[in-house]
Amino acid sequence: MPPHPPVIVHPPSPSGGRRVTIHGQIAGLAHGRGDLAELLRKELGAQDEVIDLSDTDLIEWRGGGVDDWPHP
Repeated sequence: MPPHPPVIVHPPSPSGGRRVTIHGQIAGLAHGRGDLAELLRKELGAQDEVIDLSDTDLIEWRGGGVDDWPHP
């Protein structure tokens, strides 16, 4: 069985945004791709790196993919 990705983007919430956990800890709420990338750069210590949001070794998407962001 492959290892579990360290980042989980949870299903969209009715009020807008998606909860993000890193290694089981709540890292924040993202409201779009840009929010998520910035949150990951900050939390993973990758300030100058480009984060590949489609990297399944890094991110597990639940309740929708990279293009599924709710409008509050």
